[in-house]
Amino acid sequence: MHKEFGTRAYQMNRRAFLAKSALGLGTAALGGLLGCTPSGPTDDPAAAMAQRLSGVLSEGKLHFAPKARRVIYLFQSGGPSQLELFDHKPLLNQLRGQDLPEAIRRGQRLTGMTSGQDAFPLVGSLYPFRRHGESGAELSDLLPHTARVVDDLCIIRSMHTEAINHDPAITFFQTGSQQSGRPSIGSWLSYGLGSMNENLPTFTVLLSRGTGRKFGQPLYSRLWGNGFLHSLHQGVQFRAAKDPVLFLRDPEGMDRAGRRRMIDLVAELNHRHEQEFGDPEISGRIAQYEMAYRMQTSVPEIMDTSGEPDYVYKMYGPESMQAGTFAANALLARRLAERGVRFIQLYHMGWDQHDNLPSAIKNQARDVDQASAALVMDLKQRGMLEDTLVIWGGEFGRTNYSQGVLTNTNYGRDHHPRCFTIWMAGGGIKPGITYGKTDEYGYNILENPVHVHDFQATLLHQLGIDHEKFTYKYQGRRFRLTDVSGEVIHDILS
Repeated sequence: MHKEFGTRAYQMNRRAFLAKSALGLGTAALGGLLGCTPSGPTDDPAAAMAQRLSGVLSEGKLHFAPKARRVIYLFQSGGPSQLELFDHKPLLNQLRGQDLPEAIRRGQRLTGMTSGQDAFPLVGSLYPFRRHGESGAELSDLLPHTARVVDDLCIIRSMHTEAINHDPAITFFQTGSQQSGRPSIGSWLSYGLGSMNENLPTFTVLLSRGTGRKFGQPLYSRLWGNGFLHSLHQGVQFRAAKDPVLFLRDPEGMDRAGRRRMIDLVAELNHRHEQEFGDPEISGRIAQYEMAYRMQTSVPEIMDTSGEPDYVYKMYGPESMQAGTFAANALLARRLAERGVRFIQLYHMGWDQHDNLPSAIKNQARDVDQASAALVMDLKQRGMLEDTLVIWGGEFGRTNYSQGVLTNTNYGRDHHPRCFTIWMAGGGIKPGITYGKTDEYGYNILENPVHVHDFQATLLHQLGIDHEKFTYKYQGRRFRLTDVSGEVIHDILS
């Protein structure tokens, strides 16, 4: 050790001593919150990384026996219309063009896009619905492939939320709060359950643009952020580009051995710095350097799907061979799940159809229908669906009345938080059921409402976590994913 480095800690005045002491006390408290051992940082960088990746609920500390080990969340950004896809309402076709009764609306607040309308003409779907499978679930003709796996799905028609605009609504689903700054679901699971593969991130993110409304609502990286949790738990975005993960490639002229030596030297310096200052983020920095080095080999292998057999491409559809599409990302999700990634988040944009909905939703449904069904079938045939929880759904639904001018062939729909549909499959969720019921207008919930926090509590439960006990103390308050509410929906559990 350099003499100056070794003696610097002893060269301090009274003010520096008090500052150091305060830092030590604060670090000890934070270490306790992060689940660090009372003895403080380990002298072994590899052990420090293992400690970070293990998760605070690992090694028999789960609250329940888990039914799921991993989650694949197919988030449909923009708010898919449940009335065109999952929730058949013949009455809306019979009353087409008539004004929404105030007794049904019950004074619900509207977005600024329709609050100024003089009338709210009811409009049903132009697409027919049919019953499928042994369960007899009704699905739109827009989802012929999903219809083939309907007996593996739990379709929840009674989701509801308080958020009426995209950004707070998506943030609510992903973090449990409409305000930004909280950890996302994937970050919570990374913190709690840790990693199943030290060569890949615990939490990965894949984005695709739909054909419905390609450049509609944007998505922000804070949706997969770690919030107040350790930075090691943030989501890692995989891109359809030459460099799938940014800043992973070595600089020109550096070989693999040189990179290894550099990481070892930087880790040694960081470890010395951690011993001196006790900052828990430093061990995370060491782990991130090490993870990046390992990902240089693991990520290219994951992204290269050329070895997949032809029947797999046929199952997921022709777009599965086109990087960056939803189908390609769904196939990558299965590959990531196979290799032990804990939480795989797909975001598919384009569902925000305020106008031209009949043609836009037809194309948008075609983007995702075959690949979503293929993912369920693929996991099932590999014996993975049993312990993989698959989720499909957006941030809210769409109104039963037309936004703007209603014609014989065209209409739009505004945001509707009071009732909408998602589906779940695998991971101990009861298959072949439809849960919840909305009124004949498709506007209000009649049976078994499921709030966003109920959905989150159920997700955690399937992973062996009691949502009320899984907390993190920050700025004097204990936070949890479900905030201060949420009930596990036991009726949908197998």
